[in-house]
Amino acid sequence: MKMVVYGCCAASWRRCVVMSLRLLFLLPAGLPVRSQGESQSDNKQMDNITIRQGETLFLSCSQGDFVTHTAWLNRSSILYAGEDKWSVDSRVSLVTLNQDEFTIKIEDVDLADEGQYICAVQTSSRPRTTSVHIIVQVPPKIVNLSKDLVVNEGSNVTLMCLANGKPEPAIGWRMLSPSDDSLSSDSEVLEIPFISRYRAGVYECTASNDIAVDTQTVELTVNYPPSVSDGRDVGVTLGQRGVLQCEADAVPEADFEWYRDDRRIFSDFDGIEIEDAGAFSKLTFFNVSEADYGNYTCIAINKLGSANTSIILYEIIEPTSSTLLQEMTSSDLEQTAFENSDMLEGPGAVQDGNSGTSTVFTPTCLLLVVLLQLLLKF
Repeated sequence: MKMVVYGCCAASWRRCVVMSLRLLFLLPAGLPVRSQGESQSDNKQMDNITIRQGETLFLSCSQGDFVTHTAWLNRSSILYAGEDKWSVDSRVSLVTLNQDEFTIKIEDVDLADEGQYICAVQTSSRPRTTSVHIIVQVPPKIVNLSKDLVVNEGSNVTLMCLANGKPEPAIGWRMLSPSDDSLSSDSEVLEIPFISRYRAGVYECTASNDIAVDTQTVELTVNYPPSVSDGRDVGVTLGQRGVLQCEADAVPEADFEWYRDDRRIFSDFDGIEIEDAGAFSKLTFFNVSEADYGNYTCIAINKLGSANTSIILYEIIEPTSSTLLQEMTSSDLEQTAFENSDMLEGPGAVQDGNSGTSTVFTPTCLLLVVLLQLLLKF
Protein backbone atom coordinates (compact mmCIF):
# COMPACT_ATOMS: atom_id res chain seq x y z
CA MET A 1 0.00 0.00 0.00
CA LYS A 2 2.77 2.47 0.87
CA MET A 3 4.48 1.87 -2.46
CA VAL A 4 1.33 2.96 -4.25
CA VAL A 5 1.09 6.09 -2.09
CA TYR A 6 4.65 7.14 -2.88
CA GLY A 7 4.18 6.31 -6.56
CA CYS A 8 1.33 8.72 -7.11
CA CYS A 9 3.60 11.74 -7.26
CA ALA A 10 3.31 11.86 -11.05
CA ALA A 11 -0.38 12.81 -10.77
CA SER A 12 -1.64 16.19 -9.67
CA TRP A 13 -1.35 17.10 -6.00
CA ARG A 14 -5.10 16.86 -5.41
CA ARG A 15 -5.37 13.48 -7.14
CA CYS A 16 -2.45 12.18 -5.02
CA VAL A 17 -4.24 13.18 -1.86
CA VAL A 18 -7.52 11.57 -2.89
CA MET A 19 -5.76 8.38 -3.97
CA SER A 20 -3.96 8.21 -0.64
CA LEU A 21 -7.21 8.71 1.23
CA ARG A 22 -8.95 6.03 -0.80
CA LEU A 23 -6.20 3.59 0.09
CA LEU A 24 -6.17 4.66 3.68
CA PHE A 25 -9.86 4.90 4.39
CA LEU A 26 -10.97 2.26 1.83
CA LEU A 27 -13.26 4.79 0.20
CA PRO A 28 -15.41 3.77 -2.76
CA ALA A 29 -13.79 4.26 -6.14
CA GLY A 30 -16.57 6.63 -7.16
CA LEU A 31 -15.42 9.35 -4.74
CA PRO A 32 -15.42 12.55 -6.79
CA VAL A 33 -12.14 14.28 -7.54
CA ARG A 34 -12.94 17.91 -8.16
CA SER A 35 -11.00 20.10 -10.51
CA GLN A 36 -9.43 23.37 -9.43
CA GLY A 37 -12.35 25.33 -10.87
CA GLU A 38 -14.93 23.65 -8.61
CA SER A 39 -15.88 24.54 -5.03
CA GLN A 40 -13.07 24.53 -2.50
CA SER A 41 -15.38 24.60 0.54
CA ASP A 42 -14.07 21.30 1.96
CA ASN A 43 -10.40 22.24 1.53
CA LYS A 44 -8.86 24.79 3.85
CA GLN A 45 -5.48 26.45 3.30
CA MET A 46 -3.80 27.65 6.48
CA ASP A 47 -1.19 30.41 6.68
CA ASN A 48 2.40 29.35 6.10
CA ILE A 49 4.35 28.29 9.17
CA THR A 50 7.97 29.43 9.43
CA ILE A 51 10.22 27.48 11.76
CA ARG A 52 13.94 27.41 12.43
CA GLN A 53 16.12 24.41 11.78
CA GLY A 54 16.45 22.26 14.92
CA GLU A 55 13.18 23.37 16.52
CA THR A 56 10.08 21.20 17.09
CA LEU A 57 7.12 21.55 14.70
CA PHE A 58 3.55 20.98 15.93
CA LEU A 59 0.86 20.24 13.29
CA SER A 60 -2.73 20.40 14.44
CA CYS A 61 -6.17 20.31 12.82
CA SER A 62 -9.73 20.25 14.16
CA GLN A 63 -11.86 17.14 13.92
CA GLY A 64 -15.57 17.97 14.23
CA ASP A 65 -18.57 15.67 14.33
CA PHE A 66 -19.19 12.54 12.23
CA VAL A 67 -15.46 11.89 11.67
CA THR A 68 -14.72 8.28 10.85
CA HIS A 69 -11.06 8.46 9.82
CA THR A 70 -8.27 11.03 10.02
CA ALA A 71 -4.67 11.28 8.84
CA TRP A 72 -1.66 13.58 8.46
CA LEU A 73 0.25 13.48 5.17
CA ASN A 74 3.43 15.06 3.86
CA ARG A 75 3.76 15.27 0.05
CA SER A 76 1.24 12.37 -0.18
CA SER A 77 3.25 10.25 2.27
CA ILE A 78 1.11 9.24 5.24
CA LEU A 79 2.69 10.14 8.57
CA TYR A 80 -0.15 9.12 10.91
CA ALA A 81 -3.51 7.47 10.28
CA GLY A 82 -5.42 7.96 13.47
CA GLU A 83 -3.30 6.40 16.20
CA ASP A 84 -1.31 4.30 13.72
CA LYS A 85 2.11 5.60 12.82
CA TRP A 86 3.01 5.05 9.18
CA SER A 87 6.19 7.13 9.11
CA VAL A 88 9.45 5.36 9.90
CA ASP A 89 10.99 8.66 11.06
CA SER A 90 11.66 8.52 14.81
CA ARG A 91 11.30 12.30 15.05
CA VAL A 92 7.56 12.09 14.21
CA SER A 93 5.15 11.30 17.04
CA LEU A 94 1.49 11.67 18.03
CA VAL A 95 0.60 14.40 20.52
CA THR A 96 -3.22 14.54 20.66
CA LEU A 97 -6.05 12.61 19.04
CA ASN A 98 -9.62 13.18 20.21
CA GLN A 99 -12.97 14.34 18.88
CA ASP A 100 -11.78 17.95 18.71
CA GLU A 101 -8.09 17.82 17.79
CA PHE A 102 -5.55 15.80 15.87
CA THR A 103 -1.95 16.94 16.58
CA ILE A 104 1.40 15.44 15.69
CA LYS A 105 4.94 16.81 16.15
CA ILE A 106 8.22 16.62 14.26
CA GLU A 107 11.32 17.16 16.39
CA ASP A 108 14.64 18.59 15.26
CA VAL A 109 13.21 20.00 12.04
CA ASP A 110 15.57 20.03 9.06
CA LEU A 111 15.48 21.59 5.61
CA ALA A 112 14.19 18.30 4.15
CA ASP A 113 11.02 18.70 6.23
CA GLU A 114 10.02 21.83 4.31
CA GLY A 115 6.92 21.55 2.11
CA GLN A 116 3.17 20.93 2.11
CA TYR A 117 1.44 19.06 4.96
CA ILE A 118 -2.20 17.92 4.82
CA CYS A 119 -4.62 16.95 7.54
CA ALA A 120 -7.28 14.73 5.94
CA VAL A 121 -10.53 14.03 7.75
CA GLN A 122 -13.09 11.50 6.48
CA THR A 123 -16.67 12.41 7.23
CA SER A 124 -19.77 10.39 6.44
CA SER A 125 -19.95 11.89 2.96
CA ARG A 126 -16.56 13.03 1.71
CA PRO A 127 -13.03 13.85 2.91
CA ARG A 128 -12.17 17.29 4.24
CA THR A 129 -8.57 18.54 4.03
CA THR A 130 -6.59 21.26 5.75
CA SER A 131 -3.22 22.08 4.19
CA VAL A 132 -0.32 24.16 5.47
CA HIS A 133 3.07 24.99 3.95
CA ILE A 134 6.09 24.70 6.21
CA ILE A 135 9.07 26.98 5.60
CA VAL A 136 12.28 25.96 7.35
CA GLN A 137 14.80 28.71 8.08
CA VAL A 138 18.45 27.67 8.36
CA PRO A 139 21.08 29.73 10.22
CA PRO A 140 24.15 30.63 8.15
CA LYS A 141 27.14 28.34 8.18
CA ILE A 142 30.47 29.08 6.56
CA VAL A 143 31.34 25.97 4.54
CA ASN A 144 34.38 27.08 2.53
CA LEU A 145 37.04 29.49 3.80
CA SER A 146 40.55 30.34 2.65
CA LYS A 147 43.28 28.75 4.73
CA ASP A 148 45.79 30.80 6.73
CA LEU A 149 48.21 32.32 4.23
CA VAL A 150 51.91 33.19 4.21
CA VAL A 151 52.90 35.46 1.29
CA ASN A 152 55.81 37.69 0.33
CA GLU A 153 55.43 41.44 0.34
CA GLY A 154 54.21 42.68 -3.04
CA SER A 155 52.08 39.60 -3.81
CA ASN A 156 48.42 39.75 -4.85
CA VAL A 157 46.14 38.10 -2.26
CA THR A 158 42.59 36.74 -2.67
CA LEU A 159 40.52 35.60 0.33
CA MET A 160 37.38 33.49 -0.31
CA CYS A 161 34.40 32.79 1.96
CA LEU A 162 31.31 30.69 1.05
CA ALA A 163 28.29 30.04 3.29
CA ASN A 164 24.94 28.24 3.28
CA GLY A 165 21.71 29.31 4.95
CA LYS A 166 18.07 30.16 4.42
CA PRO A 167 17.35 32.95 3.76
CA GLU A 168 20.58 33.21 1.78
CA PRO A 169 23.17 34.84 4.02
CA ALA A 170 24.96 38.10 3.30
CA ILE A 171 28.75 37.68 3.37
CA GLY A 172 31.37 40.29 4.22
CA TRP A 173 35.07 40.66 5.05
CA ARG A 174 36.94 43.01 7.37
CA MET A 175 40.43 43.36 8.82
CA LEU A 176 39.99 42.38 12.45
CA SER A 177 43.45 42.77 13.97
CA PRO A 178 44.91 45.28 13.68
CA SER A 179 41.56 46.94 13.01
CA ASP A 180 41.35 48.77 9.68
CA ASP A 181 37.91 49.91 8.48
CA SER A 182 39.33 50.92 5.11
CA LEU A 183 40.06 47.28 4.25
CA SER A 184 36.71 45.48 3.89
CA SER A 185 34.41 43.81 1.38
CA ASP A 186 30.67 43.15 1.10
CA SER A 187 31.09 40.05 -1.02
CA GLU A 188 32.45 36.52 -0.82
CA VAL A 189 35.87 37.65 -2.11
CA LEU A 190 38.38 40.09 -0.64
CA GLU A 191 41.11 41.21 -3.06
CA ILE A 192 44.35 42.74 -1.72
CA PRO A 193 46.65 43.74 -4.59
CA PHE A 194 50.39 44.26 -4.04
CA ILE A 195 50.15 43.54 -0.33
CA SER A 196 52.43 45.36 2.10
CA ARG A 197 53.70 44.31 5.53
CA TYR A 198 51.14 46.66 7.11
CA ARG A 199 48.28 44.51 5.75
CA ALA A 200 49.39 41.46 7.72
CA GLY A 201 47.00 40.37 10.45
CA VAL A 202 43.72 38.58 11.15
CA TYR A 203 40.81 38.87 8.69
CA GLU A 204 37.23 37.99 9.62
CA CYS A 205 34.49 36.62 7.33
CA THR A 206 30.91 37.17 8.50
CA ALA A 207 27.84 35.35 7.13
CA SER A 208 24.50 36.64 8.43
CA ASN A 209 20.77 36.27 7.76
CA ASP A 210 17.58 36.88 9.75
CA ILE A 211 18.31 33.87 11.93
CA ALA A 212 21.90 34.18 13.13
CA VAL A 213 25.49 35.15 12.34
CA ASP A 214 28.47 32.90 11.66
CA THR A 215 32.05 34.19 11.73
CA GLN A 216 35.44 32.66 10.98
CA THR A 217 38.92 34.14 10.71
CA VAL A 218 41.98 33.82 8.47
CA GLU A 219 45.49 34.81 9.53
CA LEU A 220 47.58 36.49 6.85
CA THR A 221 51.37 36.61 7.31
CA VAL A 222 53.47 38.87 5.07
CA ASN A 223 57.19 38.11 4.71
CA TYR A 224 59.63 40.98 4.05
CA PRO A 225 63.42 41.49 4.15
CA PRO A 226 65.21 42.97 7.19
CA SER A 227 65.60 46.67 7.90
CA VAL A 228 68.11 47.63 10.60
CA SER A 229 67.90 50.61 12.94
CA ASP A 230 70.86 53.02 12.85
CA GLY A 231 73.54 51.90 15.25
CA ARG A 232 74.52 54.07 18.24
CA ASP A 233 78.23 54.47 18.92
CA VAL A 234 79.31 53.44 22.42
CA GLY A 235 82.06 54.93 24.60
CA VAL A 236 83.65 52.73 27.27
CA THR A 237 86.53 53.22 29.71
CA LEU A 238 89.46 50.86 29.41
CA GLY A 239 88.87 47.70 31.46
CA GLN A 240 85.13 48.25 31.81
CA ARG A 241 82.12 46.38 30.37
CA GLY A 242 80.85 47.47 26.93
CA VAL A 243 77.64 46.52 25.06
CA LEU A 244 76.82 47.12 21.38
CA GLN A 245 73.16 46.66 20.37
CA CYS A 246 71.52 45.95 17.01
CA GLU A 247 67.78 45.93 16.17
CA ALA A 248 66.17 44.55 12.98
CA ASP A 249 62.58 44.45 11.70
CA ALA A 250 61.92 41.39 9.50
CA VAL A 251 59.49 38.52 8.82
CA PRO A 252 60.52 35.83 9.28
CA GLU A 253 62.78 37.00 12.12
CA ALA A 254 66.32 37.79 11.08
CA ASP A 255 69.51 35.96 12.03
CA PHE A 256 72.36 38.22 13.18
CA GLU A 257 76.06 38.24 12.36
CA TRP A 258 78.72 40.54 13.87
CA TYR A 259 81.95 41.59 12.12
CA ARG A 260 85.10 43.52 13.04
CA ASP A 261 86.46 44.78 9.75
CA ASP A 262 86.18 41.66 7.53
CA ARG A 263 86.47 39.15 10.36
CA ARG A 264 83.33 37.55 11.74
CA ILE A 265 82.98 37.53 15.52
CA PHE A 266 81.59 34.56 17.41
CA SER A 267 80.32 34.26 20.96
CA ASP A 268 82.75 33.23 23.72
CA PHE A 269 85.67 34.50 21.64
CA ASP A 270 88.26 36.70 23.41
CA GLY A 271 85.90 37.61 26.27
CA ILE A 272 83.01 38.44 23.92
CA GLU A 273 79.40 37.24 24.18
CA ILE A 274 76.73 37.49 21.45
CA GLU A 275 73.10 37.16 22.54
CA ASP A 276 70.14 37.17 20.10
CA ALA A 277 66.57 37.66 21.31
CA GLY A 278 63.89 38.12 18.63
CA ALA A 279 64.47 41.42 16.86
CA PHE A 280 67.53 42.31 19.01
CA SER A 281 71.17 41.25 19.15
CA LYS A 282 73.79 42.26 21.76
CA LEU A 283 77.56 42.14 21.49
CA THR A 284 79.08 42.31 25.01
CA PHE A 285 82.73 42.98 25.98
CA PHE A 286 83.30 41.97 29.60
CA ASN A 287 86.71 43.68 29.90
CA VAL A 288 87.41 46.21 27.17
CA SER A 289 91.04 46.34 26.03
CA GLU A 290 92.84 48.74 23.70
CA ALA A 291 92.52 46.20 20.90
CA ASP A 292 88.72 46.16 21.23
CA TYR A 293 88.23 49.79 20.22
CA GLY A 294 87.16 50.22 16.61
CA ASN A 295 84.36 49.84 14.07
CA TYR A 296 81.89 46.91 14.25
CA THR A 297 79.22 45.82 11.73
CA CYS A 298 75.91 44.12 12.56
CA ILE A 299 74.24 42.22 9.67
CA ALA A 300 70.60 41.01 9.84
CA ILE A 301 69.66 38.21 7.39
CA ASN A 302 66.53 36.28 6.41
CA LYS A 303 65.50 34.38 3.27
CA LEU A 304 64.39 37.57 1.51
CA GLY A 305 67.49 39.68 2.01
CA SER A 306 69.84 41.40 4.45
CA ALA A 307 70.67 44.79 5.98
CA ASN A 308 73.51 46.11 8.11
CA THR A 309 74.63 48.97 10.32
CA SER A 310 77.99 50.10 11.77
CA ILE A 311 78.71 50.84 15.43
CA ILE A 312 81.94 52.37 16.82
CA LEU A 313 83.34 51.35 20.19
CA TYR A 314 85.53 54.23 21.38
CA GLU A 315 87.55 54.98 24.49
CA ILE A 316 86.47 57.28 27.29
CA ILE A 317 89.34 58.68 29.43
CA GLU A 318 88.41 59.40 33.06
CA PRO A 319 89.62 62.84 34.26
CA THR A 320 92.29 63.17 37.10
CA SER A 321 93.62 66.17 39.06
CA SER A 322 96.81 66.27 36.95
CA THR A 323 94.92 66.17 33.68
CA LEU A 324 92.60 68.88 34.89
CA LEU A 325 95.60 71.14 35.63
CA GLN A 326 97.04 70.42 32.21
CA GLU A 327 93.78 71.40 30.57
CA MET A 328 93.77 74.79 32.25
CA THR A 329 94.52 77.56 29.77
CA SER A 330 97.04 80.31 30.31
CA SER A 331 94.20 82.80 30.51
CA ASP A 332 92.78 80.94 33.52
CA LEU A 333 96.16 81.20 35.31
CA GLU A 334 96.55 84.88 34.45
CA GLN A 335 93.05 85.66 35.68
CA THR A 336 93.68 83.87 38.98
CA ALA A 337 97.08 85.56 39.44
CA PHE A 338 95.55 88.96 38.74
CA GLU A 339 92.87 88.42 41.36
CA ASN A 340 95.44 87.40 43.99
CA SER A 341 97.79 90.31 43.23
CA ASP A 342 94.92 92.72 43.80
CA MET A 343 94.26 91.04 47.09
CA LEU A 344 97.91 91.40 48.20
CA GLU A 345 98.19 95.05 47.20
CA GLY A 346 94.99 96.07 48.88
CA PRO A 347 94.45 97.51 52.37
CA GLY A 348 95.51 94.27 53.98
CA ALA A 349 99.05 94.26 52.41
CA VAL A 350 102.08 94.11 54.77
CA GLN A 351 103.96 97.45 55.08
CA ASP A 352 107.72 97.92 55.77
CA GLY A 353 108.20 99.82 59.06
CA ASN A 354 111.04 102.10 57.87
CA SER A 355 110.36 102.92 54.27
CA GLY A 356 106.55 102.59 54.25
CA THR A 357 106.66 100.59 50.98
CA SER A 358 104.77 97.39 50.42
CA THR A 359 106.52 94.08 50.69
CA VAL A 360 106.62 92.38 47.27
CA PHE A 361 106.06 88.55 47.14
CA THR A 362 108.30 86.61 44.85
CA PRO A 363 106.73 84.90 41.74
CA THR A 364 107.28 81.54 43.39
CA CYS A 365 105.07 82.44 46.31
CA LEU A 366 102.39 83.81 44.04
CA LEU A 367 102.35 80.59 41.98
CA LEU A 368 101.97 78.51 45.12
CA VAL A 369 98.93 80.53 46.14
CA VAL A 370 97.34 80.10 42.73
CA LEU A 371 97.94 76.35 42.73
CA LEU A 372 96.51 76.04 46.21
CA GLN A 373 93.29 77.75 45.19
CA LEU A 374 92.95 75.59 42.10
CA LEU A 375 93.33 72.43 44.16
CA LEU A 376 90.74 73.64 46.63
CA LYS A 377 88.28 74.09 43.78
CA PHE A 378 88.50 70.40 42.82
